[in-house]
Amino acid sequence: MTISLTRRGRVGVLVGLLAAANAVVAGGRALDAVVVPVAIALAAGYVQVSRVDVPAVRHVAPLDGPVGETRDARLEFGAEAARSDGAASPSFLADVRVRVDEGLDGPTAPVRASVGTEPVSYRVTYRRRGERTLGPVDLTVTDVFGLFERGMVVDETAAVTVYPPRDAVPARFRRAVHAADALDVSREREEFDRLREYTRGDAVRDVHWATTAKRDEVVVKEFAAETARNRVTIAGGTAVSGGDGVAGFGTADRGDGPPDDRTPTAAAADGLARATASIALALLDDGVPVEVELPAGRVSASPGGRGRREVLELAARTGPGSAPDDDADVTVVADADGARFRTGERSVSFADLRREANAERAASDGSGRTRADTETGPPEVTSP
Repeated sequence: MTISLTRRGRVGVLVGLLAAANAVVAGGRALDAVVVPVAIALAAGYVQVSRVDVPAVRHVAPLDGPVGETRDARLEFGAEAARSDGAASPSFLADVRVRVDEGLDGPTAPVRASVGTEPVSYRVTYRRRGERTLGPVDLTVTDVFGLFERGMVVDETAAVTVYPPRDAVPARFRRAVHAADALDVSREREEFDRLREYTRGDAVRDVHWATTAKRDEVVVKEFAAETARNRVTIAGGTAVSGGDGVAGFGTADRGDGPPDDRTPTAAAADGLARATASIALALLDDGVPVEVELPAGRVSASPGGRGRREVLELAARTGPGSAPDDDADVTVVADADGARFRTGERSVSFADLRREANAERAASDGSGRTRADTETGPPEVTSP
């Protein structure tokens, strides 16, 4: 945090030296007219910059979001930050620059601000999925005359989770998954799961009379179908077989974007995250609860905002690895060239499903229902 002269400061020193030399020749008036004001400005600027301490800062992160979105972040200094940090600092002029994770695009130029009197806002664009970091913050402090500058680093960071992009999944494929799951659950009616206390609405045929006779309460049988609640299981993994050309699964779809320099393994992991998030969110939108298992972990999600967020967070942080569950209703396998869905004995490319979904959208009529909806009717979904 060494104090140094700015370009303006160096010019001021040079002018002061020339004026001092001229004063020796011309007399004291030249000294009073130029040298003294320059000396006072230099002294005042140096003292002002030297007395600045590292300020209290609070980094307000933007909301989590998918690849390609641009959101606003904010830095609060001084009194605003002191509400949580317990310390305030006087205001000063500075150029503010925020370092951001390599998966983010932050401001390209520093922001000139009066630190301590107002917050500093900047925009950040999400380029790659994952848990990303905003900060630290670089400050270049200057005096009011712009003669001296002093650099300092504020180790204040914030985290943001970047979700994978989501693609539409055609209604035909979603309904096939619904139907297969409903059939499996109906077959499980004969499979006993556990005993539980009677609740209003339970069928008399489910009363377990032997246990009820031994207790002071009515006990009923619960079957696997009632426990499963039509939950669709999704398992995903990667199977990289080589190849240098990779599709931009983890980057925004920009024609002017930088070339993709990821390894095939990283591209496969991004493809896995994108495909899994797409099918899981599509099912949740249909009202179908899902259980998703990826190399990074496992979540059981129900329709609603919380369930969607749990799926997206898992997809955001997952990496490469084999599919953990071969008995899942839907198995997602991704390599450097893309992802495929396996349902039973069938296998279909995720790219083909995207094209089919886009065709459905293009064929949508004025009522907002797709041609597939008109021909086959809405899916029957059992909510949790």
